[in-house]
Amino acid sequence: MKKTFELTHPKVKLARRVDAVKHEVKKYVKRERGKTLPAGADFWDFDCKFGNTEAEAESVHLSEINKRIDQTQVEGLTSFYIEVIAKEGIRTFTPKDESELEFDEE
Repeated sequence: MKKTFELTHPKVKLARRVDAVKHEVKKYVKRERGKTLPAGADFWDFDCKFGNTEAEAESVHLSEINKRIDQTQVEGLTSFYIEVIAKEGIRTFTPKDESELEFDEE
């Protein structure tokens, strides 16, 4: 999804328009996560960008999208750009420290 959202509308209030944008992003993420994973992938990951325009967009985490959308409402912006691209993710194993693996000797 690569899209510039307009928050101004002659009949729809700003708060309602913001909620509609959040819902559209959530619906896209849910639809992408429902697709079958390619071989060797563990989960769907997302590359996200957010900014006032496409040229100003910076990378953000998926969990920050709603906060950024709310921030545009506070700042009084009339439009913003969101890019959410699905990619396959592979889980990495993080070994525990040896100090955490100590056993109680009784």
